Amino acid sequence: MADSIYADYPPNLSAAQQEYLVTTIKDWAIQNGLAVRPAPTALPANADPNRVLATNAPVTIFPSPFPGSCFEEAKALQTIYNQLYAAITCNEDWLGKIIEDLVDVDDFVANLWKTHLEVKKEGYVQNLSLGLFRSDYMAHVNSNGPPSLKQVEFNTISSSFGGLSALVRSLHEELLTSPSGSPISYPPHPLFDSNLPPENTAVETLSGGLAAAHTAYGSSKSSPALPLCILFVVQEGERNLFDQLALSKRLSQVHKIPVFRLPSNRILDDTLIPSSNPSRPLVYKPPHSPDTAFEVTTVYLRAYYAPDEYKSSRDWEARTHMERSAAIKCPTVLNQLSGCKKIQQVLAEPTGPDHLTSFMKDISPALIERLRETFAPQYDLSTDGQGRELALNPETAMKHVLKPQREGGGNNIYKSEIPGFLRSIPEKDWKGWVLMELINPAPNATNVALRNDGEVLRGNVISELGVYGTILWNADGNILHNDQGGWLLRTKGKEVNEGGVAAGFSSLDSILLY
Repeated sequence: MADSIYADYPPNLSAAQQEYLVTTIKDWAIQNGLAVRPAPTALPANADPNRVLATNAPVTIFPSPFPGSCFEEAKALQTIYNQLYAAITCNEDWLGKIIEDLVDVDDFVANLWKTHLEVKKEGYVQNLSLGLFRSDYMAHVNSNGPPSLKQVEFNTISSSFGGLSALVRSLHEELLTSPSGSPISYPPHPLFDSNLPPENTAVETLSGGLAAAHTAYGSSKSSPALPLCILFVVQEGERNLFDQLALSKRLSQVHKIPVFRLPSNRILDDTLIPSSNPSRPLVYKPPHSPDTAFEVTTVYLRAYYAPDEYKSSRDWEARTHMERSAAIKCPTVLNQLSGCKKIQQVLAEPTGPDHLTSFMKDISPALIERLRETFAPQYDLSTDGQGRELALNPETAMKHVLKPQREGGGNNIYKSEIPGFLRSIPEKDWKGWVLMELINPAPNATNVALRNDGEVLRGNVISELGVYGTILWNADGNILHNDQGGWLLRTKGKEVNEGGVAAGFSSLDSILLY
């Protein structure tokens, strides 16, 4: 079925048609905020000293076909996945045994775990945790039978592109619904007949999760009471800010919640925890109005997910500062650690303890089995066994990817590079990596991408679906809010291994279900 869908898709464009569509998309993107800041390396020296320039986010010209059964299954399982990762975060003993096995080979994981232990020793004052998650999948094409849903990874920190993905859906919808013969309409194709991308409520879902945490925080813990706010902690020089602004705008305009953006390098300068207050409220004083103070109900981390963001001990001090405060963290350190690839591998083990059932006693066996069916085969490399055999054999390595405990694109080792890479590092460090069987995408998928440098590329592509979910829970595992809604489709050239949009590998896309 996938082959027949892509046999003549997307429709061919003449040079004039392509030029007109590209120009229209560029203008639409800037008009509607489907944009990013350009990378400094893409500009001449000192071309944008005040950082005022923006360019279109990388997008596909056409929406991509995606199997409807896989899309619906991903949506149906999201709240179950939310519950699973909340339960893992609550089980410090189970999580700790896995993490402590990584600390001697992964300094980043070790420092996150150390941060948790430091705050635990003092005592946590906030028992609520907020997760804004994204579960990423590909449609796995079987030799016989329909495509099946296979999970690539589960993201527990800085699950991005909810704002921009909703805009790509609107862009493609506008192009699909333009009057026939309109200069901005697509050439005709059977897949376009009465078919629009499904609704994308990512902004509503993600901002709704943040608003739920803000409400659950309750009244001010300061004396005298302070006005409350949500704090977005962002990277210095953030390029993907328009994606984030979509959430903060809805929080401000719909939920009527003050929202501030704080670069991670300013945390210790602009926030404080009064030493005389045992509740440890996190107080924020905006630099533009230092005489005004706000109490932070919720810290939303769009930074601190990668080792290179911790440039000195001051960054780790800032992370500990937030973790020990009364603000609800999205995510907590423990919840961030639950997103390690090693956790995914342990959950997917076909033999040994049934971790899924133990974490989800209130979920039916049939639903747990559906969750288990989304796991791709994954292997531990810490000891001699099947994983090492597959990774070191050049022939079998071609069917696998090697993953470290990281978020974001650009970190994985693929196929023929795996045996040589493993032999280049100490054998004791192998346990910090997970071997995962590659997922088989639709073999003849094609699309046209508009990069944010203006380059237009056409060719065979691979698409990855992300589904968003939000969950708010307490330390006893009681769930106060659990929701799913909205999606992201990222499409990259078939020959490109990595998949991150921010890392420059993929383009934002939307879906035509079949």
